[in-house]
Amino acid sequence: MLLVGYGDIARRLQDQLGDGYGCVGLRRLSVADAVIDMRAGDIGEPETASRLLAEGFDVVVVTLTPDEISQEGYEKAYVRTASSLSRALTETEHRPRLVLWISSTSVYNQQDAEWVDETSSTNPSGFAGKALLQAEQLLAATEVDTVVVRCSGIYGPGRQRLIQQVRDGKGCAKQPVLFTNRIHADDVAGVLVHLVERHKQGETLQDCYLASDCEPVPLWDVKQWLAQQMGLPEDHLAGDYPAGRRGSKRCSNKRLLDSGYQFKYPTFREGYVDVLSRCDNKK
Repeated sequence: MLLVGYGDIARRLQDQLGDGYGCVGLRRLSVADAVIDMRAGDIGEPETASRLLAEGFDVVVVTLTPDEISQEGYEKAYVRTASSLSRALTETEHRPRLVLWISSTSVYNQQDAEWVDETSSTNPSGFAGKALLQAEQLLAATEVDTVVVRCSGIYGPGRQRLIQQVRDGKGCAKQPVLFTNRIHADDVAGVLVHLVERHKQGETLQDCYLASDCEPVPLWDVKQWLAQQMGLPEDHLAGDYPAGRRGSKRCSNKRLLDSGYQFKYPTFREGYVDVLSRCDNKK
């Protein structure tokens, strides 16, 4: 199994894999890792992509992170990589049985608390969603079994931006309601392992799965709950902190649940209890 963009999610995936999987990690910069065969390289370069696929990996999992939050950063990370990979997949004699590509729910542009699923329209207005959707389309044009996993907001140890906002007193308005969708990093990895195992057992996968936990929830509720868990005063959170790039939609994970996946952290409550238990939140 080739883990492209080897980082936090790939490490968690590797930890959750059962016996019988040999993993190779790929990053642009070399990283010493005692438990995996690490390679330094950029699969966005066609020669690198072709050379790696020639090794005959059965499964390729791509979990990328842009170098910068900009149009150029996203196009380089996703569109360039998808273009190079799709070309290599078309030309190689050693095609993998399965490619898993991590995308994002930012490909949706619904703003009025609508429910979205894998069949909902995608018409992103931001550069991130546009780049991610273009990458998905490039990979869909190949003849290899490719599954796109659209993740909502990933959180977990080391991904504590919302906790820091609450600690800093940055609340949000209760009205209008701004829905947020989240998934713990362990569940992102768990979804990938689940799909790999199903494919290995000969089951047919859908071409896309929406990976989000079981409870879309108003952001105001999440921040208030976190403040209570952290023992902060009732008036700690201000109500005028800007929401940034967020829309307001509700992500359905029905397809994923129907496939048999069981969430380790089905809502933000279980997930953030885990995160809070691992960090100092009382200061």
